[in-house]
Amino acid sequence: MKGFVAFCRKEWLEGLRTYRLWIMMAVFAALGILSPLFAKLLPDLLSGTDIGGGVTLQMPPATAFDSWTQFFKNVSQLGSLVLIIVFCGITATEFSRGTLVNVLTKGLRRSTIVVAKLAVAALIWTISYLVSLGIAFGYTLYFWGDGTLQNAGLAFVSPWLFGLFLLALMILGGIVGGNIYGSLLAAGGMIIALNIVAIVPKSARFNPLSLAGGTLGLLDGQNQPRDFVPALLICVAAIVVTLAASLLVIDRKQL
Repeated sequence: MKGFVAFCRKEWLEGLRTYRLWIMMAVFAALGILSPLFAKLLPDLLSGTDIGGGVTLQMPPATAFDSWTQFFKNVSQLGSLVLIIVFCGITATEFSRGTLVNVLTKGLRRSTIVVAKLAVAALIWTISYLVSLGIAFGYTLYFWGDGTLQNAGLAFVSPWLFGLFLLALMILGGIVGGNIYGSLLAAGGMIIALNIVAIVPKSARFNPLSLAGGTLGLLDGQNQPRDFVPALLICVAAIVVTLAASLLVIDRKQL
């Protein structure tokens, strides 16, 4: 347990010194601000625009739901991209620098390294996501004064869970490939594969990718929690399997 705590502390300090935490918080804070602000200003900016033929564009007033639409879109697209860029070297840099040899010779177990890395990365991801969600909620409440949301727990946990899945994939990819490209291929390849699966009709119910931005309909009752429970369970199982694979591979990998 002491080894786990010590390595977590090392990972946390590295997250501070390499600006991972600050970059994540800054980007996601910006997403939290821009989502409701963009939803609020867009109708005013576009209304009255001449689209040709004497037709003038008229847009309805923005609502709180428009704000959350922007939030889910921004987090699932730009947010996921930033998460991958920031954490793609989470394990690859250790192999390239050979720093793991030093800690392993002192008795630290390889499994402890994997679990500690995922734990600290998940903590940074959680802090950043909560900052973004809190800011977006505050501005949405300020602009529209509507704090009533249906199924908010599942709707907002789902993108966070998918982000955790991406972190687990990048750790596994970094261990298998031993470089950043392995992490990028693991996360990017999975997103591409899930997008291909999404082409199949009615696959969203079982596709973890639907958790990234597809749970918006839960907030206004268009969808029900049961519509996403299979995808959520599959995502949780995928995280566990990916973590187990990382533990198995690193025990057999020559450092």
